[in-house]
Amino acid sequence: MYPTVADVLTLPVIRQGMATVVAGSAGLDRRVRWVHIAEIADIAPLLHGGELVLTTGIALPDDPAALTTYVEELAGAGVVGVVVELVRHWHRELPTALVEAADAHELPLITLSRETRFVAVTEAVVGLIVAAQVAELRAAERVHETFTALTVAGAEPAEVLREVARASGLPVVLETLGHDVLAYDAAGTDPRELVADWAARSRTVTVDARTSYHAEAGWLVTVVGARGNDWGRLVLVCPVEPQHRQVVIAERAASALAVHRLVARDRESLERHAHRTLLTELLGSTTTAADITARASALGVPLQRRQLVGVSVRPSTTTAARPSMATQEVLRDLAEATALAARRARVAALVGVVDDISVRALLSLTPQADADAVLRRLSKEIHQAASSAPKALPVIVAVGTTVDSTSDARRTLIEAAHVAKASLRTPDDRQYHRLDDVRLRGMLHLLADDDRVTAFAARELGPLLARDAAHGSRLVDALRHFCAHGGNKSAAASAAHMSRTAYYQQLARVEQVLGVSLDDPESVLSLHVALLVHEING
Repeated sequence: MYPTVADVLTLPVIRQGMATVVAGSAGLDRRVRWVHIAEIADIAPLLHGGELVLTTGIALPDDPAALTTYVEELAGAGVVGVVVELVRHWHRELPTALVEAADAHELPLITLSRETRFVAVTEAVVGLIVAAQVAELRAAERVHETFTALTVAGAEPAEVLREVARASGLPVVLETLGHDVLAYDAAGTDPRELVADWAARSRTVTVDARTSYHAEAGWLVTVVGARGNDWGRLVLVCPVEPQHRQVVIAERAASALAVHRLVARDRESLERHAHRTLLTELLGSTTTAADITARASALGVPLQRRQLVGVSVRPSTTTAARPSMATQEVLRDLAEATALAARRARVAALVGVVDDISVRALLSLTPQADADAVLRRLSKEIHQAASSAPKALPVIVAVGTTVDSTSDARRTLIEAAHVAKASLRTPDDRQYHRLDDVRLRGMLHLLADDDRVTAFAARELGPLLARDAAHGSRLVDALRHFCAHGGNKSAAASAAHMSRTAYYQQLARVEQVLGVSLDDPESVLSLHVALLVHEING
């Protein structure tokens, strides 16, 4: 909030005195806290640092050693510059010893060739200081108002960080105390470079105060937390000493993030939010593989030179299987349970809720890992964690094929979701389900969006569906029981809760409407496939 020595040199009263920097130009960016008029040589003990000293030199010695000592004492006291009027003691130039000492300490030494009213200089500089302080206070007030509004509005961490980057002009990263990246805004810089090898770099940066600048790393670090429960750090990448305004921004942002977490305790954690964002972008193919890899690595989930397996975890109860009944609260609990299971099984994984029906996870296994053994261990942990969640419920765990590149990660995640959906219709006691386990139903789930498959089902079942709709009959259900029991009419009649005579009459009507014989294996197979497609798309 203070002007620099260079700023002072632009003042009209200084320029009228024909100011010349004769030494110590390297220190012109030092901040001027105050102006002090001093004619005596032993003034240093009376100063506090940050002063710009004005002198005519009338009481200063000519002895080179004494002049060197004079400069050394001023530099030691924290003086930021010395202005000497060349009128009363020295006239055309300053003593060489004075100039050399100032250069050695990078202490700006400025001469005024014309007589100058020092009181006018003092008033001008103080005016500059006050104006800078007022501007800084106004800027701090605007920062306060901005982040208060974000806090009241319940802004998500990404929105808070976006405002930090905009207001400070600096890249910003929100990390856990374990040095995993939760969110960031690169402020126009390369995000991959920003988060590359983040955890290792962050571990080397330790600070003593809640807000501190680590000069070696070029990081302004603020601890994030409330009520004695610190849970993260906010890092502004700041190559030079941060301005007061930037410190205020960091601290207000940390407060907003802490309040958001307190208010959102019943919502998904910041870690789940970060994972969900990345999984959504991966599934939507909205981000390059290189960017996904860099960001996942910053979250502690390496994707390069790894075995990647998509996992879908969803409630297996009849009502929760319907998207409208799988509440976000249930899914958030299930996501936390899945993440806990991954930690217990010592598996690196991205875990998040990306839709209204399931939890998705992308497992990252080492090339040497036995994927089946890991999946058995993980699925066991998931079932145990889900059963002990706040709203315990049985779940289905489904996995996709194992892939070895980030570009194929989307495929294994989609496969896992299809397997989970298919497994709802054929529940069993498996710890987890693969594509092989759901067989024909699983293949049809993968092909469900193919128009040709949909058209096939419509051709096979169209007349029967139309008959049921027009007359309120249940011929499709009769056919479904028949196919489900492998053509065993007695078992199908029992499952349909009908007498054999009535059920056989319905089957005869099915044959009549469709113009097929249910004694023909190929016809029954075609109808069974069409029924499965109808269920999947229904």
